[in-house]
Amino acid sequence: MSLTDDQFHRYARHLILDEVGEEGQEKLLASRILIVGAGGLGSPLLLYLAAAGVGTIGVIDDDVVELSNLQRQVIHKTASLDRAKVDSAMDTVAEINPEVRIVPHRLRLTAANAMEVLSGYDLVADGSDNFATRFLVNDACYFAKTPLVSAALLRFDGQVSTFKAHLGGDHPCYRCLFPEPPPADLIPRCEEAGILGAIAGAVGSLQAVEVLKELLGLGESLSGHLLVYDGLSTTFRKIRIKRDPTCPLCGPQATIKDLSGHG
Repeated sequence: MSLTDDQFHRYARHLILDEVGEEGQEKLLASRILIVGAGGLGSPLLLYLAAAGVGTIGVIDDDVVELSNLQRQVIHKTASLDRAKVDSAMDTVAEINPEVRIVPHRLRLTAANAMEVLSGYDLVADGSDNFATRFLVNDACYFAKTPLVSAALLRFDGQVSTFKAHLGGDHPCYRCLFPEPPPADLIPRCEEAGILGAIAGAVGSLQAVEVLKELLGLGESLSGHLLVYDGLSTTFRKIRIKRDPTCPLCGPQATIKDLSGHG
């Protein structure tokens, strides 16, 4: 695949990067990624990955746009209230880059459909807002041998990591970091604890950078590390994550053999 004249203009700032160039841009145009959630994290992910020319972007979300979403979910507009988030996101992406193909999945990800939904994607970016979905996405990516870039945020903080445990070696999975979901009363949801809207933009943009790095094979992968951002102190910490030999998913004595065991 060779770039058109319009594509040379659109992606000119990528093309002059030695690390990307024409070959890298063609790789992005041929890439297929799945974004889980079209909310606070999914919004900057969709905006920047579409602008970057990622050729096919699947987005899975079963929710509709509510007024309280608009403070941070910048891909949606006031006119999109009560519309399906996947449809609203698809329209906005079409305005930014009509070359990008959006594949809407208006449904909730479950153990029954996860492997089918993930099929055919090169990478998954998880922007979900609950531990049950994060564990499910992690497990499905492990079984599908698909890289996962995961992020989470709350109040003034956020975190990002990449998981490629299917490669073996020193690559941990999400369960190596969180062996099991913490009690629900210890981890309040966004609607309970609140969030500074711009935190979603900051963390989602970092997540988009890691997605592009993985697709292009650039720099150092976050696999094996957790990047933690504290917005109030404007500090970053990069924490080493070791593979857990007792992990029920990727450890040598793994007990989870299929998605029915996700927790």
